[in-house]
Amino acid sequence: MGETPWDKGYASPPLGEFLTKWGVTGRVLVPGCGTGHDVRLLAGKGADVVGMDIAQSAIFRAEAFPAVSRECYVLSDFLDLAASYRATFDWVVEHTCLCALDPSERSAYVDSVCAALKPKASFLAIFFREVSDYSGTGPPHPISREEIDLLFGPHFECVQSFIPTQTYPSRPVGSEEVCWMRML
Repeated sequence: MGETPWDKGYASPPLGEFLTKWGVTGRVLVPGCGTGHDVRLLAGKGADVVGMDIAQSAIFRAEAFPAVSRECYVLSDFLDLAASYRATFDWVVEHTCLCALDPSERSAYVDSVCAALKPKASFLAIFFREVSDYSGTGPPHPISREEIDLLFGPHFECVQSFIPTQTYPSRPVGSEEVCWMRML
């Protein structure tokens, strides 16, 4: 009890790799923020970041870290997005939230991403494309390129997509894909 194997103790290396090439600015939402490592990385780069999680314990842990800049944490269900978070973000940055959901909830997830973003805003996702020894149970649940296109294609255009070379040691290069999309 109390174990969080998804928390590696520092921000996502693929997110850091993305930020060395492109910026994420304005108001940013990080759904499923956990202990907030990605939130703090983005805030440290100048973004105004809201970390959202459904677990009170995650919010407590995130708030226990010293603030970096303009970040805050909220306890809320991303799949039941409150009106105050609709059409208010320039970016939604995803890492390990979608893969933690049951695949049957993926359409609702896409709906919430679209609802959170302002027109022509951006969605940055670090998708789990492969999960070693995946038996159909999870989380994490991998997502195929075909499913990414099917779910997100009607709402977004792809700006940039790449396989990150910087990863957590437990995630082999090639198991994740970084996708930057812009709302149509």
